[in-house]
Amino acid sequence: MRLTHFSDYALRLMMYSAVRKDELVTIEETAALYGLSRAHLMKVANQLTRAGFLKATRGRNGGLSLAKRPDKIRLGDVVRSTEPDFALVECFESGNQCLITPRCRLRGVLQEAMTAFMRTLDRYTLADLMLSPQDFGIKPAA
Repeated sequence: MRLTHFSDYALRLMMYSAVRKDELVTIEETAALYGLSRAHLMKVANQLTRAGFLKATRGRNGGLSLAKRPDKIRLGDVVRSTEPDFALVECFESGNQCLITPRCRLRGVLQEAMTAFMRTLDRYTLADLMLSPQDFGIKPAA
């Protein structure tokens, strides 16, 4: 299984927002930090804001901050909100045309694997991913 770039960028934005704690982060600085497209990161931020993981502050001194404490944000919830679907193979999709679906055992095995994957993500929160500001190249205040 592979997560989309959208989910990858969402997790990165959440991690950076967490390390900045009470400071607002901007799309520009985050895009520059990770070498990502500003436009793509804007879409990610909008989705995370709509899902209630980030708060957006508008205006000249605006930016983004976590909407909840890092220990209250489960990674599984973030991934569920950013992945378009979890259709690993055709039989997971609506409109499945696979001829062996009625007798195939693959779907059950893959469903079990997906459940285990999401259960693992649900055991961890954003707090478990916390890095130090220095890991992001942020110098400590003097």
